[in-house]
Amino acid sequence: MLAQWDPFTEMSRLHDRVFGRPSAEREYNWRPAVDIYEDDQAIHLEAEVPGVKPQDIKVNIENKILTVSGERKLQHEDKKNGYHRVERFYGTFSRSFALHDEVDPDEIDASYEGGILHLKLPKRPAVRKREITVKG
Repeated sequence: MLAQWDPFTEMSRLHDRVFGRPSAEREYNWRPAVDIYEDDQAIHLEAEVPGVKPQDIKVNIENKILTVSGERKLQHEDKKNGYHRVERFYGTFSRSFALHDEVDPDEIDASYEGGILHLKLPKRPAVRKREITVKG
């Protein structure tokens, strides 16, 4: 069986063993998992951001790039004592996605429920094909 080795995880385990507690004050950059799917009316983006308050999430559009960013904060004031293990990632995150020309950036809708950020990116109405008669 092959396993992926992560030296930072090993250093964290060593720290836990030497000092008897996890280093909860460390912050990691993390990347929420994202699902993107499409229907006839819109492109939908769902990001897993459990533990992040909606007011700590920002959605920006600039130069046809959609960026979702935010921060998950460690909720306990005492970051050093009392922890047996800290495995969840805390800190800031940022994900960016190129927008299709068919997306109407003025109509994007964002909602949050059950730790999932849902973005609905409506498509512009299809441009109708028109045939022009050449007079001669």
